[in-house]
Amino acid sequence: MQNNLDIFAVVVEQESLNKASRVLNLSQPALSRKIMHLEEEMGVALFERRGKRLELTRAGRICYDYALRMREMQSEFQTRLRPFISPEMPSSITIGASLTTLQSSLPEIISLFNRDYPQTDIQAITGKTHEIVELVRENKVDFGLVASVIDHPRLECYPLFDDHLSLVLPAGHPYLSRGDLTMKDLNQLPMILFSKGTWYRVLMDELFEQHDAYPNVKMEIDSFEAILRLGSVLGCATLLPASYLERTLGPGSAEMKAVQLPELMAAIRTTSLILNPDGSGQTAVHAFVAGAQEHYREERHRKPGNRRTEPVG
Repeated sequence: MQNNLDIFAVVVEQESLNKASRVLNLSQPALSRKIMHLEEEMGVALFERRGKRLELTRAGRICYDYALRMREMQSEFQTRLRPFISPEMPSSITIGASLTTLQSSLPEIISLFNRDYPQTDIQAITGKTHEIVELVRENKVDFGLVASVIDHPRLECYPLFDDHLSLVLPAGHPYLSRGDLTMKDLNQLPMILFSKGTWYRVLMDELFEQHDAYPNVKMEIDSFEAILRLGSVLGCATLLPASYLERTLGPGSAEMKAVQLPELMAAIRTTSLILNPDGSGQTAVHAFVAGAQEHYREERHRKPGNRRTEPVG
């Protein structure tokens, strides 16, 4: 029926059997037989024949609307299937990104993908790390980007680079003149921190407890940019990923300054891509993962000791 529905739609659009037969490269008698067979199969008349003119019946209009929907579905099906057949033309990719990687690493990851697949429609779903892990496990995203190494029996984890937190202080803060700052100096320090429940906040709280330093937390916010701006306005310190600060807080920044504490630099957090090997069949996705690893490996060589890209698992 499907093939005859397509043929029927062409007849409707050409408004004559003669024109449609030329478009379809079928003889007019053969085309007439196909339309008659479709009418017999469906049990309704699709056309009223008025001399040489064909007019759709009410059933014919319903059939034509359905044929158009089937044509659209067929086109969508072929478009969505194409990336699994050829790595050259992925139609769409959905990335799951944790709240921290959304702001620190996702723009660079998308830029990498666009470089190789500029026509790809890229979508992103954000959430906390455990939520992204579940999205990948359930094949609701093509891959995940998280600020952690994930050890899961059903997932593959590809570490991209190591990162650490930096202390960020407003310009003119008295701590900026000290060269011996430690985590203990953060005790009762007015600070704006990332929201609870994220991997970076968990890391922060572990460090505070480990070093018996409990800052005076003024605000908890999900946006790195908002944290920086409010820190400057309110004169509060913060902790942010060094990878984010490299791109947003240059050495000439007049409002906020990054300071490296030995305890923070020792607390490494690894940003990784995660895949579900049972669901991610697109060759483009696998090609991208390999390209991302190579990119960060080259970056590590340009900045010795800063980043690594050894695969895990």
